[in-house]
Amino acid sequence: MFRFANPQYLWLLAAVPAFAALFAAAAVMRRRRLARFGCAETLRELMPDVSTGRTTMKFIVFCTAYALLALAAARPQFGSKLREEKAQGIEMIIAVDVSNSMLAEDFEPNRLERTKYAVDKLFDGLRNDRVGLVVFAGEPKVQLPVTSDYRMAKAFARRIDPSLVSVQGTAVGKALKQSLLAFSGSTEETRSRAIVLITDGENHEDDALAVAERAAAQGVRIYTIGIGTPEGAPIRIDGDFIRDEKGDMAVSKLNEEMLARIADITGGAYVRATKQSLGLDEIVKSINELEQSELATVRFEEYNERYQYLLAAALLLLCIEMLLLDRRNPLLARFNIFNEK
Repeated sequence: MFRFANPQYLWLLAAVPAFAALFAAAAVMRRRRLARFGCAETLRELMPDVSTGRTTMKFIVFCTAYALLALAAARPQFGSKLREEKAQGIEMIIAVDVSNSMLAEDFEPNRLERTKYAVDKLFDGLRNDRVGLVVFAGEPKVQLPVTSDYRMAKAFARRIDPSLVSVQGTAVGKALKQSLLAFSGSTEETRSRAIVLITDGENHEDDALAVAERAAAQGVRIYTIGIGTPEGAPIRIDGDFIRDEKGDMAVSKLNEEMLARIADITGGAYVRATKQSLGLDEIVKSINELEQSELATVRFEEYNERYQYLLAAALLLLCIEMLLLDRRNPLLARFNIFNEK
């Protein structure tokens, strides 16, 4: 594979045609000036050491050296290799509730936006761990498979939105099942796996506690973060508040009891989010105390640099250009290198 690391410097090559045009114009002006003194044949006899071929050769050598310098500045690189790095860390699946209840505004600007901001900051503090993202409402969806590319993880976290899941509702149990399936096979025999569940806890559709018991049997700890307030807040979508079947304004309240029980079953921890802190920092500190496993991370090695060869050739040509005289060298005259008459 070939590429230029700094392709913007290739624009410097556009100067080569400009140099050629200037050189040709200078040659025409030189001939016109000499013509004022007499015919070309007579002047050639009066100036036997003048060599037009050498002047042209010096120009060609200079332009070639300049082009090589421009290509060297663009840093041509060949090939790339994959290498496997070993690092101690844990695998963490972050399951984020994207149901309509997460649009409640008891957190500014709302629960979901506050969660996205905290998750984005979480990735800034990770080093050797792997992370994955699962979003859920009535159905779960793997938003990002397990990866150690935190830049990609941040990009996917910023795109979390209720529209990612077509079925509304809050199925915490299904979300936990999907999170268990999202772990990589390399950590199945270790206790270096954790799920961070961020939700308001309003589970209406399945038995999340039974899934928590399954997770505990697999050695997976679940850390839960309850976002919202016990008194709740109305849910506004596109400027309109959601209403229930009776026409009353629907209010989403935090269900702490279920979240605390899920965490307790798996040996994790429950944290209630506040307007000052979502609680992820406290959760990460607890997760860092888990048994860490050896994770294999595949990354690209840097490309092999080849600019140094072009640079060496350019410097050699510049030295030749400086040593190449405009006048004929009497010692080399008999070889007639430039086919001069």
